[in-house]
Amino acid sequence: MAPKGERWNHNLHYHRVILDAVPSGCESALDVGCGEGTLARQLRRLVPHVTGIDLDQASIDLARRNPDTGDVDYIDGDFLTHRFEPALFDLVASVASLHHMEAGPALERMRDLLRPGGVLAVVGLARAEYPADLPLDLTAAVVSRMRRLSRGWWEHPSPVAWPPPETFHGMEDLAAAILPGVRYRRHLLWRYSLVWVKNS
Repeated sequence: MAPKGERWNHNLHYHRVILDAVPSGCESALDVGCGEGTLARQLRRLVPHVTGIDLDQASIDLARRNPDTGDVDYIDGDFLTHRFEPALFDLVASVASLHHMEAGPALERMRDLLRPGGVLAVVGLARAEYPADLPLDLTAAVVSRMRRLSRGWWEHPSPVAWPPPETFHGMEDLAAAILPGVRYRRHLLWRYSLVWVKNS
């Protein structure tokens, strides 16, 4: 949760899921779909070497111009095809970007970029299924409205993809198939999270 006075939206609300997943002794982290770099800058406070990658040139330009960006390495490129060495990172993170890609290959790529013992942490968007998800969505709408009134709303400058191609149940099943033992959680504000440790 963002401290009072800081900018807020649904994605920022769940950054704590990623930050809490940073493994002990983490030396290098990759932020997939980093946008204008908010999460990457937060990770840099915890991790010595942070890389952010995004396809959107305008977002990467904003990230590089931010006065607090420090030594975060920003890459304007396609995460799926960029020439990263395998098993390069201790943490691979992603917030609200997985639905911009084909989820299966993207999760496989994230998995392959992790060193043994590394952590994959994702906060994603998925499509609701009605009528089953209607009560949760109505509750989320009320909570979101209350948060907006008390915190305001920051509209991020990155491209939007809507609706997400995968349902929440579909993402849970897909993640379980690719990442055995993954911890999947459905969150209130139209998000889910995946946290997975690479054992070998």
